Amino acid sequence: MKKVLDKMKEGLIVSCQALENEPLFGSVHMKQMALAAQIGGAAGIRANSVVDIVAIKGVTDLPIIGLIKRKYKDSSIYITPTIKEIDELLDTGCEIIALDATNRKSPEKLSLKERVRYIHEKGRLAMADVSNYQEALQAQKDGFDIISTTLSGYTDGPKVPLKPDFKLVNKLVKTIDKPIFAEGRIRNIGDIKKMRKQNPFAIVVGSAITRPQEITKWFVEALK
Repeated sequence: MKKVLDKMKEGLIVSCQALENEPLFGSVHMKQMALAAQIGGAAGIRANSVVDIVAIKGVTDLPIIGLIKRKYKDSSIYITPTIKEIDELLDTGCEIIALDATNRKSPEKLSLKERVRYIHEKGRLAMADVSNYQEALQAQKDGFDIISTTLSGYTDGPKVPLKPDFKLVNKLVKTIDKPIFAEGRIRNIGDIKKMRKQNPFAIVVGSAITRPQEITKWFVEALK
């Protein structure tokens, strides 16, 4: 699996995801987004749902970070929340499985450490989606192969910051002995250049590439 990480090192990972209420929802669109990303030079793809991942696997040989977004009662965790989603992802052939590694209440009885061990037993890499430094430290102890700042700014309240969390990425890179993926609110060339200076292992960009309705909103807001 080291070869998978080598392919992604210092590269751009494009998150190809669309929600059910969005115009580009559906595997037919997501696989084309992934193909376009590969043509543009992406080093990997982050994708949600079995159907999308399988479709993307059919058009690109880039490494895929797979996840399943599913909500459970009495838990705010929705990124690959339980072992059930992990099993579904294993069947897709995705090389990396991403799961919520925040300290919020989980719907799964198995600990994160046990789930990571299970992923490793199946020959895949495990990515921890964290929101803060303490969660990253715990993810390292739990044996995650990769730590991503995916959830920074999304667990502390209703107001999401506008800018990427450069400080968190910088701190993780300096103190955590795992590949750090920078993700979250990277919206333009300036953002990605500044993030590159924090020296993450790789950078993940989603909405700014694959969600045209969001991009349009940013331009409309800029006109006001």
